[in-house]
Amino acid sequence: MKRFIVVTLLVGLAAASVWSSSSVVPPAPNGITMPDGWRDWRVIAVSRRADKHQVRAILGNDVAIAAARAGRTNPWPDGAIMAKVAWKEKEHENFPGAFVPADFVQVEFIVKNKAKYPDTGGWGFARWVGLKLKPYGQDAHFVNECFACHTPMAANDYVFTRPARFP
Repeated sequence: MKRFIVVTLLVGLAAASVWSSSSVVPPAPNGITMPDGWRDWRVIAVSRRADKHQVRAILGNDVAIAAARAGRTNPWPDGAIMAKVAWKEKEHENFPGAFVPADFVQVEFIVKNKAKYPDTGGWGFARWVGLKLKPYGQDAHFVNECFACHTPMAANDYVFTRPARFP
């Protein structure tokens, strides 16, 4: 009986630590929290920023994936969340001209909620930097920087990402 209790307790503690893994990451200065399970989201697109020497994967929650697959991205539906995961690029040592991920740089999220974020095109912005996932920005005004960058994409619901077409 003691063994059963100890095993049950250990399994419960392990499950709790996995369940709360993103809760140890501080929220962004505007209050957005890192979505649970984002590492398991599916790919919407990939990109490369030559100016920053980065490769990126754009992932989406179920709402974003459904919209992307159905071509309903202008506008994106409320509830869509996309993650842009960035790594420094490195040329593949055995395949010159091919670039692969190296050091992790950051993960950014955009959260579609027209009622909650009317001043930024219906999008909430958040970013965490480095392997320690330090929230980006000194205060909630960091979103002005994000939105200023996205403003040229107003005709595309403020989104740069072009969903990759799947057969």
